[in-house]
Amino acid sequence: MKILGISAFYHDAAAALTIDGLPVVAVQEERLSRSKNDPAFPLRAIQWCLDQAAVEPDDLDAVIFYERPALKFDRVLTTLLRGFPHSWRIFPRAMKNMVGEKLWVRGIISAQLGIPVKRVHFTDHHLSHAAAAFLTAPTERAAILSADGVGEWATLTVGQARKQVGGPTEISLRREVRFPHSLGLFYSAFTAWLGFQVNEGEYKVMGLAAYGTPRFAGEVRRILQRTPDGAFALDLRYFDYHQAVDAAYSRRFVELFGPPRDRFEPIDLATPLGQHQADVAASAQLVLEEVIVDIAAALQKETGLPDLCLGGGVALNGVANARILREAGYERLFVPSAPGDAGCALGAALWADRILFGQPHRDCPDHPFWGPAVEADDLARLAAEDGLPFERVGDAALIDRLVDAIGHGAIVGWMEGAAEFGPRALGHRSILADPGDAAMRDRINRDIKFRESFRPFAPVVPAEHAATYFELPAGGARLGRFMSGVFPVRPEWRNRLRAVTHVDGTARVQIVERAMAPRLHALLMAYWQRHGSPVLLNTSFNLAGDPIVTSAAEGYSTFRRAGMDVLIADNLMVRRDHARQDHELEAVA
Repeated sequence: MKILGISAFYHDAAAALTIDGLPVVAVQEERLSRSKNDPAFPLRAIQWCLDQAAVEPDDLDAVIFYERPALKFDRVLTTLLRGFPHSWRIFPRAMKNMVGEKLWVRGIISAQLGIPVKRVHFTDHHLSHAAAAFLTAPTERAAILSADGVGEWATLTVGQARKQVGGPTEISLRREVRFPHSLGLFYSAFTAWLGFQVNEGEYKVMGLAAYGTPRFAGEVRRILQRTPDGAFALDLRYFDYHQAVDAAYSRRFVELFGPPRDRFEPIDLATPLGQHQADVAASAQLVLEEVIVDIAAALQKETGLPDLCLGGGVALNGVANARILREAGYERLFVPSAPGDAGCALGAALWADRILFGQPHRDCPDHPFWGPAVEADDLARLAAEDGLPFERVGDAALIDRLVDAIGHGAIVGWMEGAAEFGPRALGHRSILADPGDAAMRDRINRDIKFRESFRPFAPVVPAEHAATYFELPAGGARLGRFMSGVFPVRPEWRNRLRAVTHVDGTARVQIVERAMAPRLHALLMAYWQRHGSPVLLNTSFNLAGDPIVTSAAEGYSTFRRAGMDVLIADNLMVRRDHARQDHELEAVA
């Protein structure tokens, strides 16, 4: 069967295509539109998926949308009516938003693709998360936990699932927490209060938390309370997202934690205000961890299963994930490369294949590389037009030259094969550099990423050497496969890994197996043999505010605008001519 999965209209729209039960292609709309977190109906992504697989819309057996628009409309309408008269100001805008487009998804899909409406299907938002986590994971039975801002009504679900190659699949979500009580929206409220963009700046809260002391944990526990049934409830007097479209927290929240940060004011951790902001971030992070670890541990006791599949945007919190693995009683924790809404496109397609149409299960390839491939010829053409030197180099020679260049302080833009599906650069669209000197971190922050100095960079290490450099709990290597866990750097290596060791001595490490990324693995092993350490700094190949690069042209443009030294597209190497650039700058001056 050919099934197209779609997620759209909130954030991180995406499309994914499965054929005969296996993923073939998947891509986020932002990677093609170049609009960060693009929520629009993903026409570019759909077209690319169909073109890449040589599939016409008429060939599709089904198209499935990742949630149920009518239920979502029910939640929005009910919430507004409950909030009346306080909500009357936002009622027209909310209704226009829902009725104008989001409610008529079946017709939009049918019209855009030219297929009968009977081929368009829907599934539950959290079933899409659960399917994305479970049906791509190498496990036959697992507990299921998904947590995010909100789907239709659910914000957190727990259950269990089982599958067998050639046999049926069952996914059972037993209980849920409903809007407006939401771990994702709780964390987003602090994201907004700290002056970061919601659905984008949550990483920053997690990074900032490491600089703080959770001295406001008691206050945070007052607004995020545990309930007798093991779930949680928010004290809604401190939040406003349930009765406003442009406010996450209330006046009472401000009275408790102080004035919100102006997003244009830098966070200065040397000042009392900056430290206060870090302390609040640390408190929110700690309480989030307490709640999610408790829920995961109770689920383990209930199911008795050794594996947990974790989905939803909250699964991007690597610090919390590591605590779940250490403390909740599981042997393995599986987080997909795209646990957020983008991954729901793939989850929905797999759910339709296994559950809706009852097809026998097939194990999915265990990698994240489902996006557009880089075209080295395009890079060669662009470099030639600009008169930059380039050459095609065999694998062995390419790795040898990169080991030498990185060892001498070069920053490398690395593009290889198909792009990653998900928010993390996992070795196909990465910036690589030596992790030994803190000055490298500052240089990349200042010259390339243009981002806050408190945000850490991630290391990448071969699986064979991961435990030498990082304190991994049992199952930690699996969690590090898609960079989903934060673990301590072993004390004896922190001084040699200063550019990737966070202020609290941890790192969000990617652990690479040869089978998943053989060229990157070979580069790391060669670096170890030459320089005595197999660890490199690995950060996403983009500038601040841009989506990760997809094509050779985007990589080349980023390379030219930033301070990188070498650009790789498969086996084609371009070097920056610093002498020529300096001459051009002098001429301009």
